Amino acid sequence: MAAETFPSAEPERTSEPPLTAIRALPSWILGRAAARGRALVADALAAEGLKMWHHVALSAVRDLAPVAQADLARGIALDPKDLVGILNDLQRAGLVVRAPDPGDRRKNAVSLTEEGGLLLERCEQAARTANEELLAPLSAAERELFILLLTRISGVEG
Repeated sequence: MAAETFPSAEPERTSEPPLTAIRALPSWILGRAAARGRALVADALAAEGLKMWHHVALSAVRDLAPVAQADLARGIALDPKDLVGILNDLQRAGLVVRAPDPGDRRKNAVSLTEEGGLLLERCEQAARTANEELLAPLSAAERELFILLLTRISGVEG
């Protein structure tokens, strides 16, 4: 009696790597690059004891201070309830202060402390270094073009 052959339970393998169609999409490639960039920056900020949203908030406070919490939330596109937790963390660490807004005493205005400013400078350098690592495979001219093109497709004003 001849041996029976049964279909394999494993999918048939092809010579093409899996997800070829997906991996060819610019959105997929951009997502992977963004994830790598976020991971590099997050690791660099963690070495300074900060998380990404804390860094974003500190940077915005420096640029906008004194800034009302609601305006800060809108400026960084973060839910105001989430921002409260971040500001609580930053205030506990002595990096920001909240005081009555001189323009409207019913609101709190947020400003950096001296310690917050110093930490922000270190974090900005760490983030620049992480971004240098991300863009290391590109020449200076390629980096400039890459940033220009990313800005154009992102919808963010450059």
